[in-house]
Amino acid sequence: MIARTWHGIVPENKSGEYYNYLLKTGVVDLESIKGNLGVFILKRIENGNSHFQMISLWDSYASIKKFAGEDYNLARYYPEDKNYLIRLEKFVTHYEVLYRPTEQNNLE
Repeated sequence: MIARTWHGIVPENKSGEYYNYLLKTGVVDLESIKGNLGVFILKRIENGNSHFQMISLWDSYASIKKFAGEDYNLARYYPEDKNYLIRLEKFVTHYEVLYRPTEQNNLE
């Protein structure tokens, strides 16, 4: 399994609006790709800004390319992103998932 991580910073006063925008754009597109195994959105407030960390899980790099294109290390943006994000970070990061919790792990 592969985790694809992306980071974006939005002014805190646009945080809720941006989260809803993410749900309608990136999350819908990510979840529509065969091979996507799930999406997490994390948020942290710091110095008046909201830091969003999106983690998508994938079965292969071939599946990631269906979403991101051939150069899958580049971040993928939507036209309205520039209305929210303080800067458009160029790259994402990929990790090999070595361990993941299971339902049985959570029963203890």
